[in-house]
Amino acid sequence: MTRKAAIIGGGVIGGGWAARFLLNGWDVAVADPDPEAGRKIGAVLENARHALPALYDRPLPAEGRLTVGLPLAEAVAGADWVQESVPERLAAKHAVFEAILAAAPESAVVASSTSGFKPSELNRTGDRVVVAHPFNPVYLLPLVEVVGAEARTAPAAEVLRGLGMLPLVLAREIDAHVADRLLEAVWREALWLVKDDIATTAEIDDAIRMGFGLRWAQMGLFETYRIAGGEAGMAHFLAQFGPALQWPWTKLTDVPDLDEALVAKIAAQSDAQSGARDVRALERLRDDNLVAILRALKRQDAAAGAVIAAHEATLPLPGTGPDGLPVMHALQVPPSWADYNGHMNEVHYLEAAGRAGDRLMVVLGADAAYVAGGRSYFTAESHVAYLSEVRIGTRLTVTTQALAGDGRKLHLFHRLWAEDGEAPRLAATVETMLLHVDLATRRVSHPSAGVAAAAQAMVADHERVPRPDRVLLGRRAG
Repeated sequence: MTRKAAIIGGGVIGGGWAARFLLNGWDVAVADPDPEAGRKIGAVLENARHALPALYDRPLPAEGRLTVGLPLAEAVAGADWVQESVPERLAAKHAVFEAILAAAPESAVVASSTSGFKPSELNRTGDRVVVAHPFNPVYLLPLVEVVGAEARTAPAAEVLRGLGMLPLVLAREIDAHVADRLLEAVWREALWLVKDDIATTAEIDDAIRMGFGLRWAQMGLFETYRIAGGEAGMAHFLAQFGPALQWPWTKLTDVPDLDEALVAKIAAQSDAQSGARDVRALERLRDDNLVAILRALKRQDAAAGAVIAAHEATLPLPGTGPDGLPVMHALQVPPSWADYNGHMNEVHYLEAAGRAGDRLMVVLGADAAYVAGGRSYFTAESHVAYLSEVRIGTRLTVTTQALAGDGRKLHLFHRLWAEDGEAPRLAATVETMLLHVDLATRRVSHPSAGVAAAAQAMVADHERVPRPDRVLLGRRAG
């Protein structure tokens, strides 16, 4: 059954929440009096549809139904989750929550995107409202700070995990939660560095993105410093650098006066730094870079990439493809797979087929445990036929036909089907010959009896599908 999310406030954060829910198969109703809300959410969704599916090597669920411009009571009616994302004014939030609690089902999670207010401030009575503070862009970044009564935060965290997010449930409430308190410290120091003409906005950003920001993306703060302590670890690091904390380097407890002169200086430097790119172009650049970083982390099953990998494991593959064969791989083509022409680079056709081959190995029983036992299949030959153009964002589905699987050879024929708003079309074929190898001797060998039987059974089953017109491989392999 399709679940429903109600988003109250359709700005940058509310629009990001709408995209996160919608692209994970939820119906979404947005309440926002702004007559431009539909257009603004549409712009966020355009970026989200481009970016979020590109994180995964399996397709996301079919999009839910989006409705924008409903009255609040109608938007929250029947909702499983209500997310408030109105401006940070406590009186306004109180009025919104009074209306939400009067109309929302008792079973619904009622959450606030607030970056600063505590649940005790949001709840006039009871503990119904929890904090679910996300990070922009909500549809890409997994972290959500969750604060509130345990009976409320536990079901909220379960829903957020189902959306591919990482709920950080705080043990107790505190002003500005956790992440924004850390950001506030860096932000204050950066403002002083600009005010005192030590560094420009561009130089400060370079200090972050060219240095410690890269380390933080994969290891955070404490694990980074643990490595800095060498083999002796964190205790050695603290002994070596701890005394520096007594030195008056920073101005973390002082706030520079944001007078007109400082605002003008920061604005001018920021404008010069960003050049001719408008906000939408910067968002697209940010998202493409985040997708590339997150996909790299996913490959290592590290940091935010591990969250995506865990979510991906819950996403089912389509059952069968247009040719009636089982689907072995499916994904939306990510931006990092494009070449200078804007379409998929030739190497990634092989990558898609290779992922399908990896999945087929699991089906046959030649999985990670089989490899750990000293046996595997190696690719001996491949032939790719490029039949039609594939662009970024195209949904790619790979079916695999086993043509032969007797003895030491495994002959596969992958078909890459492209969908981009039309009926699936055959975009490419990849024919592959694999040889079974003993990993100890590195020589061709026979597979186990179980794998051999599974391969022969698969070949027999796939004979129901017409054999490809042109089979090129197998004459020399082995």
